[in-house]
Amino acid sequence: MFTGIVQGVATVVALADRPGLRTFRLAFPAGFLAGVEVGASVAVDGVCLTVTAFGAAPAAADSTVTQPAARSTAVSATWAEFDVMQQTLSLSTLGRVRQGERLNVERAAREGAEVGGHVLSGHVDCCATVQQIRRPDNNCVLRFAVTAPWMRYVFAKGYIAVNGASLTVAEASRQADGAGWFEVWLIPETLRMTTFADKAEGDAVHIEIERATQVMVDTVRQAVDERLGPLMPVLQAWARSQGVDLQTLAEEAVIDRKA
Repeated sequence: MFTGIVQGVATVVALADRPGLRTFRLAFPAGFLAGVEVGASVAVDGVCLTVTAFGAAPAAADSTVTQPAARSTAVSATWAEFDVMQQTLSLSTLGRVRQGERLNVERAAREGAEVGGHVLSGHVDCCATVQQIRRPDNNCVLRFAVTAPWMRYVFAKGYIAVNGASLTVAEASRQADGAGWFEVWLIPETLRMTTFADKAEGDAVHIEIERATQVMVDTVRQAVDERLGPLMPVLQAWARSQGVDLQTLAEEAVIDRKA
């Protein structure tokens, strides 16, 4: 489990490819890996990965991991390695990561830890695209384009995780086909502690939706389908003629009640 509060930024210092697998070696900020053990979970740009090795020697500067990683004490560890399977590489942006890139990182939450953001699993649902960047005074506004069906779970003032960071949706807009966009506003401290300042329009990011919202929306959709059944086509046609989306109206009513 993670909280969505990014604890630092790691740098990719080496990559090694094997059939169906890629090994990442990441250099971490001082103290980040204190107490780390092989098997520990770390969210890397929101993707839960497992530590396979760690060490305190200078991280390799070449583009491949050529020798088995030597272990050091957990207290002094400055880098760690992670094996990423082919499916994860294909479904996430990790398959496009290159040496030198910076990634948001968070250690798994410990029992009793303060949840400053919201509960995350580290299981990415989809990738979104940075559609627009605006920079009003002392703020940064990022607009993300989201494909169907995931946009149905995104609501203004709701939680969303972007590259492992728990953020509040400022504005959201859904289209008739189920796609849409949402915006987040970032303060200078968030930009300093994460990689969002590095992003450009067209970049892909990881999205993990908030699970409670997903359950609520799916429950409403199922209830509407079961109760209205054959009447739905007629009701939807009438609603469209009035400029109303019945499903969106029902979902927003439940979210408003939840709030």
